[in-house]
Amino acid sequence: MKSLLHGRLGTASGFTLGAVLLLAVAPAVLPAFNLGLLGKFLCFAIVAVGIGLAWGRGGMLTLGQGVFFGLGAYIMAMHMKLADASLFGGSGVPDFMSLYGSGEVPGWWEPFRSPAVTLLAVVLVPGLVALVLGLAIFKRRVKGAYFAILSQALAAAFAVLLIGQQATTGGSNGLNGFRSFFGFDLQDPNNKLMLYMIAAVVLLLSLALARQLMHSRFGELLVAVRDQEERVRFLGYDPATVKTVIYVVAAVLAGVAGALFVPLVGIISPADVGVIPSIAFLIGVAIGGRATLLGPVLGAVCVAAAQSGLSSTFPSFWVYFQGLLFVLVIGFMPGGLASLPSLVGRWRRTLPAAPLPAAPGPEAPDPNVEVKTTKPEEVSR
Repeated sequence: MKSLLHGRLGTASGFTLGAVLLLAVAPAVLPAFNLGLLGKFLCFAIVAVGIGLAWGRGGMLTLGQGVFFGLGAYIMAMHMKLADASLFGGSGVPDFMSLYGSGEVPGWWEPFRSPAVTLLAVVLVPGLVALVLGLAIFKRRVKGAYFAILSQALAAAFAVLLIGQQATTGGSNGLNGFRSFFGFDLQDPNNKLMLYMIAAVVLLLSLALARQLMHSRFGELLVAVRDQEERVRFLGYDPATVKTVIYVVAAVLAGVAGALFVPLVGIISPADVGVIPSIAFLIGVAIGGRATLLGPVLGAVCVAAAQSGLSSTFPSFWVYFQGLLFVLVIGFMPGGLASLPSLVGRWRRTLPAAPLPAAPGPEAPDPNVEVKTTKPEEVSR
């Protein structure tokens, strides 16, 4: 009982500290530009939380999270373009459709004029796509490298599809030039601060959801499926259903992160949802520690920050450095940076113990001091 209470107090303290750092300290210390960058990194961290659940706890190497990230992002971008066209253009037709298309809004765009439909679609569309893919893949017992390659192929196909739809998705240029977000002016610094706050709160809620799943019976079943799938099947559980559920959760988190990414960054294009971004999501999780709660978040933020700084200074070297870092972590530190304290403790235990100092012996007599002896006859007296 004491250990349970201590664990809950520690968790509450950790979440409180995280909330104070993200919601109070960061806005007070960072300038507006850096705060916007941090909001972008938090979007990547939300995706990393889902990957940590699917890969770290479920053993599914998800190389295609860019698909769900892109679905949420493009849904939000379509709503914002339609809203801007109605508020500032008056015609209700996004500007790029007049340049590259027929000047008419496609029928499948029209539902996203509604803010309520957009918010529901951001959650439901990635979840439904993941549900269909999960049932189709896991029911056929596709796993391991085959699942990783298949998910990566889906990300590549999704990016190619977006590039080929110049008149409806902006093609390789993507969707950009947003001016409002649900009626709020994106140029207002207060509204930019509000977007950052929303991203920070969503990240904290995602961590709370991940912790609840990890410490629930479902989390234990998920780990059992990862380690002994056939034994779980013999016990009467369907591993495909368990995998599909956590795959849908990871997809929903990625879709929400993509929807927040668009107003924070101001652009979404196929370059943000293809194979390379999907691998970048995975690298952050691997570096941070995929089996822990905070490891994926810290790893995603650190990798995104390093990419933002180093890619501008060494544009041709960053990709190789990223790949080398991933190989080193997987090969020599599979648990990521989160396992570093335990590795240091294990290394210390393997070191030979220092020899103990010898016990002090009798002191040698000082030759300059005269030692007085007692004769036997003096004792008898």
